[in-house]
Amino acid sequence: MNKSELKEFLDHKVILYNQPKFIESDPIQIPHRYTIKEDIEIAGFLSATIAWGNRKMIINNANKMMELMGNSPFDFVMHHNTNQLERLEQFVHRTFNGQDLVFFIKSLQNIYSQHKGLEAVFTKYQSNDSMQEAISQFKTIFFEIEHPSRTQKHVSDPSKNSSSKRINMMLRWFCRTDEQGVDFGIWKNIPPSKLSCPLDVHSGNVARKLNLLTRKQNDGKALLELDAALRDLDPMDPVKYDFALFGLGVFEGF
Repeated sequence: MNKSELKEFLDHKVILYNQPKFIESDPIQIPHRYTIKEDIEIAGFLSATIAWGNRKMIINNANKMMELMGNSPFDFVMHHNTNQLERLEQFVHRTFNGQDLVFFIKSLQNIYSQHKGLEAVFTKYQSNDSMQEAISQFKTIFFEIEHPSRTQKHVSDPSKNSSSKRINMMLRWFCRTDEQGVDFGIWKNIPPSKLSCPLDVHSGNVARKLNLLTRKQNDGKALLELDAALRDLDPMDPVKYDFALFGLGVFEGF
């Protein structure tokens, strides 16, 4: 396919998969249960954090996190007590365990009380054409309080050549304005043009088959290459093609 044909093909797939029914089988369903902005942010951040492995398991375990917080994530983050934190220690999702979750709650409390919240941190450190520096700065702030060393692996860092799939996915959820109602668009000061596709095994494999990506590893360098290709197709909303690449890989076995 030439560029025009490729764009037409992918635009069609975006329309096909960027639909409310997408929510039913995706971790984005967890933050969609909330209406308060901060609840959406915390539910989304925690759900995105454990978004690797079997999708059904991801959703089930994200549900467990919300239940452990009384289904009021922002109130829990800001007003938890020691006994409530101890209940979190039973949680486990693959290598993300209760110790990690307890620290995440403490760090989120610090971010909302000392840094004006998640949106403020990412907005402050955005660069002219990317969110990768902001993700790196976010990790620094996230671990500025005392923390278990093991927990650092659960927040990615683009400066270490990570594709930061899960945080880029979260940023798509919060920053992208979506007429179909899948993505929230609740962060108004970060334009979608700066967002990056959540690069994983599915989107990476499809991107390579479509000659959007040549690098074999799904790392930070590959993300830069894919960014350039998708922004060439749509400079204003390049990350919308996540729906096409992911849908082709997961639902069509492309």
